[in-house]
Amino acid sequence: MQLSDIGVALAAVIPNTSRYSAIKKDDQYLVWAEDGQAAALFADGKMVNQALTGTVDYFTRTPDDPKVKGIQRALNGLSLSWRLESVQYEEETRYIHHEWVWEVESEWLV
Repeated sequence: MQLSDIGVALAAVIPNTSRYSAIKKDDQYLVWAEDGQAAALFADGKMVNQALTGTVDYFTRTPDDPKVKGIQRALNGLSLSWRLESVQYEEETRYIHHEWVWEVESEWLV
């Protein structure tokens, strides 16, 4: 799996999906990105395997939005581990903010 596969799967559920920052803040939009290393495996003094972590942030103004289940189904269809980290109501923007944290083995190393 490549990291771009995450964006493709999520965009199939939420067309207004972007990486790193929101492009267009409609009533529903999603931002995803990798943000660090979860674990690594070393052998002979070199890193030979690495796992990356990241987040998926979905913003909606629809209570009980059925697209939340679609996002989770999309995550289940990928070769990664994930969990729902939080659901928050943002008073100032009136968005319901769902955040998932994911982890995947990286193919960045040669």
